[in-house]
Amino acid sequence: MTPRSPRILVFIPAYRCARQIIRVIDQFDDKVQALVDTVMVVDNRSPDGTLEAAIEHARDRLKACQFIGWRNDDNYGLGGSHKAALRYAIDEGYDYLIVLHGDDQADIRDLVPYLQGGGHEQVDCLLGARFMRGSKLKGYSWFRTFGNYVYDVLFSIVAMRSIKDLGSGLNMYRLASLREFYYKGFPDDLTFNYVMLLASYHRGQSVKFFPISWREEDQVSNVKLFRQAFKVLNLLGGYFLRRGSFLKDDMRGKPFDAYTGQILSRQASLD
Repeated sequence: MTPRSPRILVFIPAYRCARQIIRVIDQFDDKVQALVDTVMVVDNRSPDGTLEAAIEHARDRLKACQFIGWRNDDNYGLGGSHKAALRYAIDEGYDYLIVLHGDDQADIRDLVPYLQGGGHEQVDCLLGARFMRGSKLKGYSWFRTFGNYVYDVLFSIVAMRSIKDLGSGLNMYRLASLREFYYKGFPDDLTFNYVMLLASYHRGQSVKFFPISWREEDQVSNVKLFRQAFKVLNLLGGYFLRRGSFLKDDMRGKPFDAYTGQILSRQASLD
């Protein structure tokens, strides 16, 4: 019997990026489409027609993989969108989930060599890194670059692992290690990835970083830099002092019983 090929879902969290989402979908050339099963745009209730733009463009662009256009039932934040996509992927029997942010800063084609070579099958978490040898940054300020280096060092010290990036916008996860919904109480905002990384190390998961290309052009950031910096330090301090017990805390500003949404478009592969 021929072994079943692992099923891969690409989750694209999107909020107020109607212009950029079209370019993100354009990244899915024939080579990329041949390597994944489904592209799922999860719109966090954008007011600018982001999901509608994605659905329309996917009709023309995506022929060799399935497309799903999903809208959250509430404003769950970036972390909450991760939770919605992870539960959907696990419930639907996918083996891996790729996270590609919908603002067109990362490029999924940086993952192609690892997918073709099976590198993703050797680890639980394959994480894109903007600040390691071989990566390419375009349009990112020296101040923010320096700040990221500082945080990478601090997190490395606390986690006792070499951390190259806390959250780049291009990551891949083995879903077998995430079936237990231990991350439900993690923050629903941008710091979800930071806590998720600490939890991956704490739970003994295998993590590997890989260099990516990353650009900042016409994207609109919703991050308040200094407020975000203090929040990240607070999270790191909590983990440093309490380790596993800290990860069991409910860190959400507004807890949700479930992270639900509606599929507004489903397009099957034409192959």
